[in-house]
Amino acid sequence: MRILTLDEIRAKIDDAAVIDRMRDALIAQARGECQTPMPMHLEPGAGEVHIKSSYRRGGKHFVLKMASTFQGRGNGMVLLASAETGEPEAFLADAGHLTDVRTAAVAALVARELCRRDQTIGIIGSGIQARLAARFHARVLPLRRVYLWGRTAAHVQSCVDETGRFVGDVAVLSSPSAVAAATRLIVTCTASREPLLALADIEPGTHITAIGADSPGKQELDPAILRAAELVLVDSLAQCEKLGELQHAPDVMPRPIEIGAFCEQSRAFQKPPEISVADLTGLGVEDLFIAESIL
Repeated sequence: MRILTLDEIRAKIDDAAVIDRMRDALIAQARGECQTPMPMHLEPGAGEVHIKSSYRRGGKHFVLKMASTFQGRGNGMVLLASAETGEPEAFLADAGHLTDVRTAAVAALVARELCRRDQTIGIIGSGIQARLAARFHARVLPLRRVYLWGRTAAHVQSCVDETGRFVGDVAVLSSPSAVAAATRLIVTCTASREPLLALADIEPGTHITAIGADSPGKQELDPAILRAAELVLVDSLAQCEKLGELQHAPDVMPRPIEIGAFCEQSRAFQKPPEISVADLTGLGVEDLFIAESIL
């Protein structure tokens, strides 16, 4: 079995290629080509563990991914096994990095598929996902400024320092509502269990990609935002209904469109939506496609 270290994995990541690969993964998922079971969640002690898997019919591998967070620190691994023999072929000791990367890539993909041309972005959160959100959106948009909010001053400053490598101008704001007032493109990436944004905060023409809600009880958006949105995109209807923002707005089902299906539709809007939301919970098929691309 081949073993890849985190340094080897980082060296093989091509941001633009990952975004395109995630598009392929989501289209395959929406077409029904993949077996992607619901994730397993564990809460050992003070930690949080997500276990995901997937197989694409006719593919060479199936994947088993574990990503964890303990005391704010991420870890994890990805295992690729032969779809013919079941024999493990590659162990990617990624410390959870590929999960973070593919999530940011999907968020950037959504902005690209919506034909956004924003020069500013608002990021609510200051962890690794916030930093990667800036990095990947900078690959698909002409970004000039990031508006940032986070709870912990030290984390925010570290995020400012790193985000500045991808978008030179980073402004720290005092609240999530201030972020919403400053820009029309927002990414939320926190572990919140209560809404950070209310419908009254959202200006016309705003798109929000909500990343943080990926297990029962998590929430970043007031359900009224989803009810008001003209367009709601999801990575998986089944997962978002149980694990994403939609768990708090079941009346919005089945209006959402899976991102993979949206990618295959015409992207020409007669009139851009006044409010749009993408609800991301993270799919095992994304782990499969990014792991195979690294291998």
